[in-house]
Amino acid sequence: MTQREKERNREDRIVMEAIVDAYGSEEQAMGWYYYLEGKISFPLKARCERERSNSPLYIGEETIVERMAPENECLREMFVMIQRQGCSLGVPLSQLNAVDAEEKTVEALGDWHYWVDRGYEFG
Repeated sequence: MTQREKERNREDRIVMEAIVDAYGSEEQAMGWYYYLEGKISFPLKARCERERSNSPLYIGEETIVERMAPENECLREMFVMIQRQGCSLGVPLSQLNAVDAEEKTVEALGDWHYWVDRGYEFG
């Protein structure tokens, strides 16, 4: 399968599974939220691959993702909950990649990274 075919399959999956029937930004956000929540197997071992100014994680740091952040915190971007220094903390999903995860989890994270990397936004 060529790269173009893989991207077309990914785009189709995103449209048909993540943002299907979503007409506004909030519906798109909730579509993504439930798509990711349903496909990611929690807890998830993950590695930080990108630094973000709104996250204390550093590149190469590994963490355990416990669950999606509350819905109302994911209306502009997807966040997940981790434990760090004894506190529960929300971090951007876009900075994390799975470590030794199930195929459906890797696929869902890849879909989210694809969406973010292309500059797509809700709305």
